[in-house]
Amino acid sequence: MPELPEVEVVRRALQHGVGRFLINHVEVLLERTVAFPLGDGPAFAAALTGSRLTPWRRRGKYLLSQLSRQGRPVGQLGVHLRMTGRFLWLDRGEVPVCSHTRVRFLGGEKELRFVDTRSFGRMWWVPPGTVASRVIPGLGRLGPEPFTPAFGGSYLEKRLRGSRRPIKTALLDQSVVAGVGNIYADECLFLAGIPPHVPSGSLSQEQLARLCERLVQVLARSVQQGGTSFRDFRDLQGINGNYGQEAWVYGRSGAPCRRCGTPIQRRALSGRSSHWCPHCQQEGQ
Repeated sequence: MPELPEVEVVRRALQHGVGRFLINHVEVLLERTVAFPLGDGPAFAAALTGSRLTPWRRRGKYLLSQLSRQGRPVGQLGVHLRMTGRFLWLDRGEVPVCSHTRVRFLGGEKELRFVDTRSFGRMWWVPPGTVASRVIPGLGRLGPEPFTPAFGGSYLEKRLRGSRRPIKTALLDQSVVAGVGNIYADECLFLAGIPPHVPSGSLSQEQLARLCERLVQVLARSVQQGGTSFRDFRDLQGINGNYGQEAWVYGRSGAPCRRCGTPIQRRALSGRSSHWCPHCQQEGQ
């Protein structure tokens, strides 16, 4: 599933590439992609037709674009890519419509196409004057963004105090920190020298502060590299991200650690695969 860096890469591409795109027509090819109005493709299409996609913002793994019509706000478009959703920015007729195309936004000579192989991606129309979290419930459950002052060692220490959950599991909880998934949880834990299975409430504020710093570091690096493309992620032009080529531990089970040469270990933790170096990430460091 795309995580914060991949979604941020898409947001930047939409912001700078798509610009103030005027939607002349909307085709909903898979009704269940529309989460609001629930499964109602015609109502969704009617709400967006004739509007412009203006500033795009990201909250966690969600994308939101303000909609305007003749200079007046007419709601927002919300998007969650889930596992395999992606946008393509195309010239009209440039690429044939494939069987995995779910929604098409058509305007002039250009098209913004939403393609989703596994069909888990969702879109919402947020009516004007409505708080987005009332229509998109997941937004209201998100913790702080990693790049904001609200996120830091003191925050994590208070949030995780007394918790027996493994620190890796805590990092995947979107109510603890927004946008982090399996890849970057493994990577920042390696850089912080913390094993993924250690109880989160046992870590000192100093360790948690180091973890926060490393998380911001690895997320920023991945955004710079265009995200990670271990599986399905592509940007608007269908180009792979490059971060996966320099990953420290994620996806490298059995390979030598880039620091010490110890084989990277992998095991299931809370239903997710975790990768770590048993030498560089020893308890009590």
